[in-house]
Amino acid sequence: MSEPYLRIDGVTVEFPGVRALDGVSFGAKSGEVHALMGENGAGKSTLLKVLSGVNKVTAGALWIDGERHVFANAREALAQGIAIIYQELTLSPNLSVAENLLLGQLPERRGFIDRRQLRERAVKVLHDLGEEGIHPSTKVRDLSIGQQQMIEIGRALLRDARIIAFDEPTSSLSVQEIRHLKRIVARLRDEGRVVLYVTHRMEEVFEMCDAVTVFRDGQHIRTHESLAGLDHDTLVSEMVGREIEDVYGYRSRQVGEPLMRVEGLLGHGVRKPISFEVRRGEVLGLFGLVGAGRSELMRLVCGVEKASEGVVRFAGEERRFDSPHEAIRAGIAMCPEDRKSQGIFPVASVADNLNISCRRFFRRWGVFRNPAREAANATDYIQRLSIKTPGPRTRISTLSGGNQQKVILARWLSEEIELFVMDEPTRGIDVGARRDIYSLLYDLAEQGKSVVVISSDLAEVSSICDRVGVMRDGELIDILPRDEATPERLLGLALPA
Repeated sequence: MSEPYLRIDGVTVEFPGVRALDGVSFGAKSGEVHALMGENGAGKSTLLKVLSGVNKVTAGALWIDGERHVFANAREALAQGIAIIYQELTLSPNLSVAENLLLGQLPERRGFIDRRQLRERAVKVLHDLGEEGIHPSTKVRDLSIGQQQMIEIGRALLRDARIIAFDEPTSSLSVQEIRHLKRIVARLRDEGRVVLYVTHRMEEVFEMCDAVTVFRDGQHIRTHESLAGLDHDTLVSEMVGREIEDVYGYRSRQVGEPLMRVEGLLGHGVRKPISFEVRRGEVLGLFGLVGAGRSELMRLVCGVEKASEGVVRFAGEERRFDSPHEAIRAGIAMCPEDRKSQGIFPVASVADNLNISCRRFFRRWGVFRNPAREAANATDYIQRLSIKTPGPRTRISTLSGGNQQKVILARWLSEEIELFVMDEPTRGIDVGARRDIYSLLYDLAEQGKSVVVISSDLAEVSSICDRVGVMRDGELIDILPRDEATPERLLGLALPA
């Protein structure tokens, strides 16, 4: 039996008031795709940052090919052949593909960048990745997320990284891009590299991975060196420490009259006028492949983008929102897909993020802030939504994705919102936090509020929604009742004819 190429040996990482990793030890072999699984906040991302030299260890070390290492910075990690492909990519959008691929090792000739050699090396790695259609001079900002991810992988290959870690790599990819990524990961394994694969998607673990390590609350729970005989329920119970029979936990309820009617809406991302309604007490799903126009449609509804045609009738009144501010005041709020860049203020605290919209309700004499009432509101929702945080003054960027999502929900629960638009609400969120989010959505619906869930997760929309609308190429193809919205039917409508 071969020895691990990478060995994590008693690694502990502490931050003020938090032990993010607690004596973690396990190994990963060359030519192995090794999954890292656990709830948000379990320690997976902290470990990747230890590997990349970003997080400093309090105790323990890494062993790479038999040599002990403790990295002081990212440069030392790169020198040892470690590359991390983060969920939020680290490319320079205004530089070209070729410049991003060779950033830090640009070829020179007589003191200037050798553009010919730069292009030749970029063309070769793009060919190796099966991305011959990408031109080396293209600006990275003009590429799709999937293509940008390939550039990150190409950068790792050019540095001859022997350990490549992926952090939720498929969370924003189309079906075709996911297939391509799976082929690349298989190739990296065949080349004898160590591939660490962080994901919350069980089907990816069983399809792509050779071994899996489970984390919980910063501790190593178990490493399965083979997936033979391992099943979904066992993994889930190891991750959350309890049995979760049905992560979706659908709760039927009485659906009332329409709260919102959309009539003939047209604008950016919508090719044909769209009409639909959302009822009180309803969870309405919007499904489609990446680029189908789901988010664009609801951005038009919520005033993020201006509609060129059509009418929104909300709570019996005809409305046209020129900004999200107007929609929020009317009672419509949208939780965006990219919560890190559009949903939160990363340098601000949990309390400030939670109170940013509703603090006008707490002002003294309508002018002065009331810190005591804001603190009480934040503390109340932290407890009610079981938000895992050291405290209200903790910077929100240190929280896991699931807990950030709960803070955003708490922000709108503190407002007077009747229609909640949730764009990919469980993207990058673990199974336990997903169940909590779904339960919160059912709670809202049971209070007579309306929820629109935009999702590319077939199992999610078919399991939690009362009706599901399917979009394709900027058109609303059909809206199916729950009993007809099977994954097969939804996908059949979403795929090009």
